[in-house]
Amino acid sequence: MEYTSGAASWQKVLRRVVAGLLPRRPRQRRPGWSIGVPLIAAAAGLLFTTTATTAGGTALREDRRPQLTQLIEDRRAEVAASEQRAAALRREVEDQTTTLAESDGPIKRQQDRAAVSREAAGFTALTGPGVTVELDDAPRRGDQPPPEGATNDDLVVHQGDVQAVVNALWAGGAEAMSIMNVRVLATSAVRCVGNTLLLHGRVYSPPFKIVAIGDPAALQQALASSKGVRLFKDAVDNYKLGYRETVSTVTVPAFEDSTTLRSATVPR
Repeated sequence: MEYTSGAASWQKVLRRVVAGLLPRRPRQRRPGWSIGVPLIAAAAGLLFTTTATTAGGTALREDRRPQLTQLIEDRRAEVAASEQRAAALRREVEDQTTTLAESDGPIKRQQDRAAVSREAAGFTALTGPGVTVELDDAPRRGDQPPPEGATNDDLVVHQGDVQAVVNALWAGGAEAMSIMNVRVLATSAVRCVGNTLLLHGRVYSPPFKIVAIGDPAALQQALASSKGVRLFKDAVDNYKLGYRETVSTVTVPAFEDSTTLRSATVPR
């Protein structure tokens, strides 16, 4: 340090000495946010990098409903192809059995025995007088609210409604029956998923068409006497559901699903 003569220079020296002897103020600590900002920035960068890697060039919030719809359609096509192949294999087995029966007496006798019961079991198509019943959801528009006091459940056909019609027709002496042009037996299960019908592994949308062969007068009387059918007709009046009952000559297809025996008991 260079010193110069004069009172001013000595005053500067004295001030510096005094300043050095005085206690120093503690250094202010850096506020917490000054440390947190870099950490937050690093975490955000890591999040952006992970998101970009996961997306793989696609939008994470993209609507996946079209993909789900396509997946369902693909599975339906696969099921349909499998059913066609199964039907072809069953026909091949039947043809080979028929050919073998020409030279094998026991097989021929069993085949003739089974043929007697094919019609009663539902394995042949039938045509005759009968009744057709159609059940449909209430018409709804997006810009119109449901009727006063009604819920969404009141405006659709339920499993119990279809079962009521089916049970009434069986009770009325139906000889054969089909739902959505699919032959049903007394052991066929009717299930509803939402407002769709699940029958023999297939899904159907309303309106649901039920066809029964039998005495039309007896079938209509059984429908009129059914408590479940009457309740549905009341809903038709209150909520505008669809119900149509017609008499005509109808055809019921043969039962074409698997005939694999899963369980059996010996009659006594």
